[in-house]
Amino acid sequence: MSLHPDIAALLEMIQLGTETGARIPFPQLTPAQARADFDASSPLLDVDPPPLAFERQLALPMRDGTEIAGRLYATRPLDVADPMPVLLYMHGGGFVVGSLDSHQPLCRGLADDSGAAVLSIDYRLAPEHRFPTAFEDCVDALTWIGGEGPALGFDPRRVAIGGDSAGGTLAAALAIAARDDRALSQPILQVLAYPGLSPQQISDSYENYGSGYLLERETVDWFFDHYLPEGTDRHDWRFAPLAASDLTRVAPALIVLPEFDPLVDEGQAYAARLREAGVAVDLKVYPGMVHEFLRMGNVVPDALQARADIGDKLAAVFATRMGAGGR
Repeated sequence: MSLHPDIAALLEMIQLGTETGARIPFPQLTPAQARADFDASSPLLDVDPPPLAFERQLALPMRDGTEIAGRLYATRPLDVADPMPVLLYMHGGGFVVGSLDSHQPLCRGLADDSGAAVLSIDYRLAPEHRFPTAFEDCVDALTWIGGEGPALGFDPRRVAIGGDSAGGTLAAALAIAARDDRALSQPILQVLAYPGLSPQQISDSYENYGSGYLLERETVDWFFDHYLPEGTDRHDWRFAPLAASDLTRVAPALIVLPEFDPLVDEGQAYAARLREAGVAVDLKVYPGMVHEFLRMGNVVPDALQARADIGDKLAAVFATRMGAGGR
């Protein structure tokens, strides 16, 4: 397949901006500058649906006594008498950039398409908070859902976890953590959109798509330099879920990959590992697309189909657990 024409036009515009100095690559910015740039460009890429019937800011307690922000989206008010399923969502951004605002259109769309509540969390970013803080924040958020969610109107038997890019990495690691800690809410689905999963970036897709296809190899290196403390074992599954020795009994997975992405090979390798471990996997590779395509509805309308596909999958999985007991 070839690049989708809208994607090709976007990449040409990005390249022109870089050549003329109108766009500065992340490795030439400070983390604070990169975050501001990422948030400012996000509304240009994505279509933000109107606010849903129920949106609320939340504060989630963390293990170190601090709090992180969360944003809850639902098509109706939560009701303890009629609890809703919930997707715990982790935004992408290489563990360094990204926010509740940058991923608001995506989360609103997922809530609308699935009929479920979506809780997006503002896990702490590097380099101010290096690995494994982001992972621990996600564990604490899932713990919070199990403890406080029922009183809010969440159905504790219908919890999914998901994320895109680095958020997909966190979701995959969180699924492993939940498998090993039965005290956590047990997710019935993990949604992994173009996640980073490998300890080393040496795949054929990195060679083929690591330059000129939006996600640049140099940018990934810049992210990891900020995220990983010196001496970190890159084979720690909390950073690289593909390095986990055992993937049996983790939650079933929906893995969403763009064809032209440096991460596509590791996403497919993870799908194979999960299947070998007996885990149900729905693998979808979208032709002509690149990294971040789920947040490109404003420039690539066809990308909205993938978002709808995720919503449909969530709705179907949640429907199978109506009135059922836990996993």
